[in-house]
Amino acid sequence: MNIITEIKTQRLAIKLKSIAEKMVKRGHPWVFENSIVKQSLDGNPGDLAIIYEHKKNTILAIGLYDPYSPIRIKIIQFKKAAQINEEWFINRIEQAYSIRQPLLQTDTNSYRLLFGENDQMPGFIADVYETVLVIKLYSHIWFPYLNWIVPHLIEQSGSKTVVVRLSRSLQTVGELYGMEDGKVIYGNLGNEVVIFREHGVLFSANVIKGHKTGYFLDHRHNRKRVGQLSEGKSVLDVFSYAGGFSVHALAGGATDVTSLDISRQALKMAEHNASLNKHSGIHQIMVADAFEGLQKLIQEKKKFDIIVIDPPSFAKRESEIKKAKNSYARLTKLGVQLVKTNGLLILASCSSRVVAKEFFMICEEVISNTGRNFKVVDKTYHDIDHPVTFAEGAYLKCGYYQLH
Repeated sequence: MNIITEIKTQRLAIKLKSIAEKMVKRGHPWVFENSIVKQSLDGNPGDLAIIYEHKKNTILAIGLYDPYSPIRIKIIQFKKAAQINEEWFINRIEQAYSIRQPLLQTDTNSYRLLFGENDQMPGFIADVYETVLVIKLYSHIWFPYLNWIVPHLIEQSGSKTVVVRLSRSLQTVGELYGMEDGKVIYGNLGNEVVIFREHGVLFSANVIKGHKTGYFLDHRHNRKRVGQLSEGKSVLDVFSYAGGFSVHALAGGATDVTSLDISRQALKMAEHNASLNKHSGIHQIMVADAFEGLQKLIQEKKKFDIIVIDPPSFAKRESEIKKAKNSYARLTKLGVQLVKTNGLLILASCSSRVVAKEFFMICEEVISNTGRNFKVVDKTYHDIDHPVTFAEGAYLKCGYYQLH
């Protein structure tokens, strides 16, 4: 299957500074531009970068070369030499698929099949929504290998359609070889909105225009948990986006659910997703900035049995960490004021730069300072289809706090 015009690659011999060499030996998948001390040739996107140990001259790792990124080499093979050929990619895909097997035994037909660096495919995401496979590329390094990779992703997932999404940064530099964001590269897409199942609950994803690949699959286990806790309860879903938590709560028997988001368009999706499932609860939407919306609800003296606060990443760069921590603290303080006695405050973060320990410490300090007693019910991290194999790969954390 020819997805793309054939692109020739070359092999580059690379030597690194000793500190970078140590990182690679520990299994870190990134080599920065300023870590390279010796390089045999100028590299093109996707060239094989063979990293040799400084002293012994043995192969340390193999990566793909990215001239457009400060992360100059993305490592795909650690510790020993290997032929990076079609068979290598088949094995990678099979291993990734086998990790996801327990999830696929549930009433779920949407999952992340490849999770970038954590599946030794840096900058390559593959999400499945029913029979539609959405590939999101964050680097040019993958163009030379798509003819090998895509057919085996189709075979492994049983997908009938493949859509390619390209990151904004990828679209701004370099050759795209006829690829464009939202291009259907295999099969036919009858409707850009795809209906899929998540633990028996129906949702929709716009695979052409939606964020990332069309939906956020990573909170699936937390959404299911909220659904199980919601029977007979009132629920507030803050930063609700397309209503992930709201819809599970309604399907789980919540009496009334409020979805709060700044985007009216996102809330329309939330209403649509709720309509896909049978429920008897009242679903209200609130178009507002989260901080202002929470303040308004406090002034109205509203109270909820369950509140979920799941903001987007607040710290995309180092300089934003302090501000992000302040925002988490403010949201926690606002949320506490809206939780009924013995109610549940569920606080989440997807900022990898704010590590789990720090995030939970902020949440717990703020709750303590409000004077309310609380019990830590649970702390959760990544779902099974978002495995973590290096420190920066861990971003998702979620705390369940019962407030007295």
